[in-house]
Amino acid sequence: MQSRRQKRLFAVLLVIGLLTGAVAAMLYALQQNIDLFYTPSQLVEGLGKDKIKPQPGQRLRIGGMVVPGSVQRDPDSLKVSFDLVDTGPVVTVTFEGILPDLFREGQGIVAQGTLVDQTTIAATEVLAKHDEEYMPPEVAEALKGIRHVPPSQLQQKNSDAKPAEGRY
Repeated sequence: MQSRRQKRLFAVLLVIGLLTGAVAAMLYALQQNIDLFYTPSQLVEGLGKDKIKPQPGQRLRIGGMVVPGSVQRDPDSLKVSFDLVDTGPVVTVTFEGILPDLFREGQGIVAQGTLVDQTTIAATEVLAKHDEEYMPPEVAEALKGIRHVPPSQLQQKNSDAKPAEGRY
């Protein structure tokens, strides 16, 4: 026969084990639903001081500006591809479906999808900015003070010209 102390210890250990198992199961289930947010520069160069890059197949969200002249539509289907940029590298986004009404070149967007390779994303959802005032908080923080200048205009700028400020 077990003593009263042994029964209590067994009950406490059982409860701790069940709680640990429940927390582990929840974390495992949520792992598939975590979408990290990146800008094109963070995606290509890495995130944080350790420059951690996402792996192909990882789900993520990316926000940036649609590069003017980069939107390519397939005439036989709803497939579209376009380039996103922030301050540096360009990332290509492919999407099959109907784009939002507010989607256009030079517009800030957020795409959610899967990383195909280091500079290509297969989007499952594309969100366009609501109006001039609204922007998701994480996009506003990541893109603060960014303005895209096409490479052709970079050569035309004076070296003493003051850089333009404003929204992306």
